[in-house]
Amino acid sequence: MCYNCGPSRRSFATLLAAGVGMASLAACTPDNRVATPTSTAAPSAAPSDQPSSGAPPSKAPSAALSQQFSHSDPASQWVIVNKHRPLTPLQFVPADLVQPRVQLAVSGEASLLNSTTAAAAEKLFAAATSAGVTLTLASGYRSFQTQTATYNGYASTRGQASADTASARPGFSEHQTGWAFDIGDGGGACSFEPCFADQPAAVWAKANAYKFGFVVRYPWMLNDVTGYYYEPWHLRFIGVEAATDMSKRGIGTLEEYFGLEAAPGYL
Repeated sequence: MCYNCGPSRRSFATLLAAGVGMASLAACTPDNRVATPTSTAAPSAAPSDQPSSGAPPSKAPSAALSQQFSHSDPASQWVIVNKHRPLTPLQFVPADLVQPRVQLAVSGEASLLNSTTAAAAEKLFAAATSAGVTLTLASGYRSFQTQTATYNGYASTRGQASADTASARPGFSEHQTGWAFDIGDGGGACSFEPCFADQPAAVWAKANAYKFGFVVRYPWMLNDVTGYYYEPWHLRFIGVEAATDMSKRGIGTLEEYFGLEAAPGYL
């Protein structure tokens, strides 16, 4: 999720509430390193938590993948952070934050990722460049303190209910894990807006990010599962094997893939 997600989410919500639907959004929807990081892949271990009763069955049996990772450990590449699943601990800080050697549109902590994600991002960005597409890192790591200030800013001006549609509560953001980041287009068009989906960076990433271990975390029309409207700029690292498996099976969300309950709102 981005720092300035509010306008894009409100745009979607307004259009959907007005009954405009998918057709009217078609124009916007296509058919954030100092040293080379060392690998910090999460330990090979079965997920520590099982789907809760009433959760949908997993669309990808665990046996289909050669390695399994925890859904609760924030240092795990399969950690699931959503409106039902806060980070533990809430103020988690990745131990291996580095700055990837990619084109940056931000500075400071927002230019950092954990080392595994940073290494994968470098490959992703290089491949895009080879294909004639320029990606920028628009928002990477976000600390608990930064997320607190961001969320409180929304809440103080709009109220909590509105803030919850525009910004993750502190401790509930994927950005805090270092496993996720937002991309921008080299031309700078439509940053954090619905029409970004039609920009070259978003079109290319949607088609190719899985090859480098990334998924578009908040897909189109699946906000009832993820809790967030379409964010074509928000990429999440889960590993090449899992991302490829999701792509081949046509599975849109991590909640569905791992058989976890939908999280449209906070509990």
